Amino acid sequence: MNYPTWSDLNNESIVPPMGARRAPDIGSVAVMVSCEPDVGYLRSNTAISKVLPFFTSTLMTPDGCDEGICIVGPFIGAPYGVMLLESLIAKGADKIIVLGWCGAVTDQLSVGDIILPCKAIVDEGTSSNYKVLDKKIPSSAPDLNLTDQLSDHLASCEISFQKTTIWTTDAIYRETENKVAYFRKLGARAVEMECSALFSVAQYRKVSIAGLLVVSDSVASEDWDQGFRKKHFKKARQTACKSVMTFAKKLCEYE
Repeated sequence: MNYPTWSDLNNESIVPPMGARRAPDIGSVAVMVSCEPDVGYLRSNTAISKVLPFFTSTLMTPDGCDEGICIVGPFIGAPYGVMLLESLIAKGADKIIVLGWCGAVTDQLSVGDIILPCKAIVDEGTSSNYKVLDKKIPSSAPDLNLTDQLSDHLASCEISFQKTTIWTTDAIYRETENKVAYFRKLGARAVEMECSALFSVAQYRKVSIAGLLVVSDSVASEDWDQGFRKKHFKKARQTACKSVMTFAKKLCEYE
């Protein structure tokens, strides 16, 4: 029997984020990068002044951004992603950009497409610790203002993208044909493993969050279309990495 977490949302946790340790300020803008290849790309193509272990991930500070921007990753799955986000917020981050990959669940998306989630359907077990979920179609959303700012930035850079609903799942190897069809009918165009939980935490902690995802593969049909090694996927990833970093720096300039 599950504990009714929805009844306990106003009570403080016994263990606070970062535990009993002092959490030094890292600045207001955090870029959470879910996939190791993108962490590696950013580390190789960004002047980095500081690299620190951060749980089982890495926290990097770009040159000249000692009190402004940090890059954190990789991470996978809602519980671990939320642990990182809670800790980033405890260290002063209040504008978070999530960079990741997703799988298409409709032929309206192709490998290499870039999407901005405007809603994430909850099919993971972490969000219920942070919000009361709609029983019919549980969902969470990013900060619309930050998402619009990111949208405007991509448009100004002449980068094509789509705003759409996504589906967040805990079970990457249980994306069955019936389940894909079900979430597609609810409006989802892509699937990934973290965003709905990260959006729920950001809303609970009253910080801004937006996401940018690159389509890496497709489960839109019974045959899995893998795009991980395709040149246009690699090019789209690089475009996403560069645009997220220029957007993060722009946010810092507005501070």
